[in-house]
Amino acid sequence: MKVGIIGASGYTGSELLRILANHPEAEVTAASSRRYEGKEIWKVHRFLKGFYDLKFCSPETDNFSDCDVVFTAVPHGEAMKYVPKLLEMGMKVVDISADYRLDRETYERVYGKKHEGYVDAVYGLTELYREKIKKANLVANPGCYPTGTILAVAPLAELELIERVVFDCKSGITGAGESPSAFTHYPNLHEAVVPYKITEHRHYYEMVQELGKLQNDIKISFTPQVFPGSRGILTNAHVFLRGELSREELYSIYEKFYAECFFVRLQDEVKLSQVRGSNFCDISIHPGGDRVVVISAIDNLVKGASGQAIQNMNVMMGFDEAIGLRYPPLFP
Repeated sequence: MKVGIIGASGYTGSELLRILANHPEAEVTAASSRRYEGKEIWKVHRFLKGFYDLKFCSPETDNFSDCDVVFTAVPHGEAMKYVPKLLEMGMKVVDISADYRLDRETYERVYGKKHEGYVDAVYGLTELYREKIKKANLVANPGCYPTGTILAVAPLAELELIERVVFDCKSGITGAGESPSAFTHYPNLHEAVVPYKITEHRHYYEMVQELGKLQNDIKISFTPQVFPGSRGILTNAHVFLRGELSREELYSIYEKFYAECFFVRLQDEVKLSQVRGSNFCDISIHPGGDRVVVISAIDNLVKGASGQAIQNMNVMMGFDEAIGLRYPPLFP
């Protein structure tokens, strides 16, 4: 496959480049950056020295005309400027922005932007939509928080067992992107866990949309927080069930649901340090009193973004979804 990346200078773009460098069926032939156009990739991403001789190009779609698949790793509102043209040119697209995750009306309301290039996309949570992704030309890669939350409770939602779920999520600061701000300034974040957008984070609407397809009357609450680390999202899902289930019954439900899912691992305990750098989502289940706590851990830059995008690319192009991603996490 010839692969292009529009927006290759940020965190998700550089993570795409890192993983694709060892993908046996993919060659990156074009990678764009407005800031660094004409500059060697490795001079911007020093950790990639020796892996790429390419120079950054401009993001004009003509620079990607020989590609089989293109990733759009650009800010929200920018992907819509490229995606329709790329599809017209006959290539498959995985959009890592939010531009195609929601229906048009919801997107325009939540993101406050008029959607000028709307087309239908398949929501790219591979474990739920593998068969649709196989036939898709456009896949909307899920947000990082929705990936961890939806995978944590989808098996229970499918059986309509949830009365209410409260998602308490903690993310590394790379989720805020590479541009520095007062929020990401070291003294403001060091030794702190900072709640933000406490009841109004935009990823909430993805959770409602996708979990609502499994259980239409599900009630969802979500609060995100940032911890002073680079990578990872830890989700504590407080699930209030309709009736009681034993630990054995719960594990049986999850094992059946994820039986064919290489990247979802059921564990006795979950730690962010045990998924770092990988495309795995680790899940543990803890019944207790009036609720069940389901904990999930992902690397927000891999399973929460670029790794999942490559997983989707593999499925779209007819390969084993784990190709190029079948490596263990970094530990410690």
